Amino acid sequence: MTSAVGRVAEALRERVPPLTAIPLPRKVDERWLGASWPVRELAAPPAGSGLKPVLGDDGPPVVGHALEMMRFGLDFSLRRYEQYGPVSWLGGFGRRIVSLSGPEATQIALVNKDKAFSQEGWKFFIENFFERGLMLLDFGEHHLHRRIMQQAFTRERLTGYVGQMGPALREGVRSWPAGTSPRLYPALKQLTLDVATRVFMDMDADADAAKINRAFVSSVRAGTAIVRAPVPGGRWAAGLRGRRVLERYFGENLPAKRRADGDDLFAALCHATTEDGDRFSDVDIVNHMIFLMMAAHDTTTITSSAMAYYLAKHPEWQERARAESLALGDDVPDIAALDGLETLDLVMKEALRLVAPVPSMARKTTKDTEVLGHYLPAGTLVGVSPTLNHFSPEHWTDPHAFDPERFAEPRREDKSHRFAWMPFGGGAHKCIGLQFGGLEVKALMHEMLRVYRWSVPEAYTARWDYVSLPVPADGLPMRLEYR
Repeated sequence: MTSAVGRVAEALRERVPPLTAIPLPRKVDERWLGASWPVRELAAPPAGSGLKPVLGDDGPPVVGHALEMMRFGLDFSLRRYEQYGPVSWLGGFGRRIVSLSGPEATQIALVNKDKAFSQEGWKFFIENFFERGLMLLDFGEHHLHRRIMQQAFTRERLTGYVGQMGPALREGVRSWPAGTSPRLYPALKQLTLDVATRVFMDMDADADAAKINRAFVSSVRAGTAIVRAPVPGGRWAAGLRGRRVLERYFGENLPAKRRADGDDLFAALCHATTEDGDRFSDVDIVNHMIFLMMAAHDTTTITSSAMAYYLAKHPEWQERARAESLALGDDVPDIAALDGLETLDLVMKEALRLVAPVPSMARKTTKDTEVLGHYLPAGTLVGVSPTLNHFSPEHWTDPHAFDPERFAEPRREDKSHRFAWMPFGGGAHKCIGLQFGGLEVKALMHEMLRVYRWSVPEAYTARWDYVSLPVPADGLPMRLEYR
């Protein structure tokens, strides 16, 4: 046995969070996940530090484990945890990436008390397409930009956004054909894009909106391109073109938004001012709008798709949620009414646990540091994974089961650890739009419940594709019937 392999065995004998006991939820292709690669140290710890090296492997030549991560998602992550524990590294996208999994490891990176982890990790994946978005800023600069942006997400502003999105969602949902089995994910994606252009930019769903929407989709998909160069016809090149389209659109429309104080998010950012008089520059607004549009519509689509799927698989929960929605009457619900849809709130939280819309969060170490006794040198690319936290048997009862009641009193399993449930991240970079996103998802599902009953065959199981963010690989075919 080599010394490296021996250290793996020793590390796995030590106590790690009991995610190692999680069974894989379904049969996976052993030709991919069962392959054995030479185990190596990321870097030797400083002499006398008492720290352990981070162990891992490069995976297949050139691509590393990138294709496996995209293909198998949760299954791949669980297998890596079984093999290496909460701190390990892997090859992917031409780099070595340290993976931090489980509540204890993720808390260290996201709370970031000694500022050892920066947002520089995101730049490797998405800076070319979402330059200087809020998620890519660090420390004092991030704090300042977040304070300004918070003015666009006050309760008063959220109330206005809900008033705009409600009619758009009602109109869009009613346009779907009942008595058919459409692929629900594309329909939801188009609807959330239309709502985003309406609420964020006060823009109707026309040819220009379609062009803007295509640009956003191209920019998002480019972040996980294997070929990270502008090769004609490739995703990277399409993402760069999309970014140019978005910059041009927001730049051309910004002066008018500065002059008029509208109710849309674009206008809100143009006029957002802190009590100290801090405001965004024109360049800041363009960068933040491009980032916020991406963050809003993708996560909303994934969450609503997961909710629709689980409500189809569990019709008793669909009927329970429908009863609450019908009790509101025929008016488009305001923000208070949406807050009162308790069953949808439970279902949404469980869907976010089972299908985290952002399964990994990138960081980069600013200096030599350690996580759970493992040495990470400065300049290390890090992936912080909330996914495994959501399936820890130490924190969740029967974690692979759909059980929204786990979020209700008195159980509140999400309170078992500060980072047991973290679909919105944590620490200083916790998602600023989480309330907006939750309101939009509940408003969308409310309209679906009012108009349709939907179902899937009993034997059907959705498979989530992780090429960029988790989406149903088959588009989520769903039987829609008028209720």
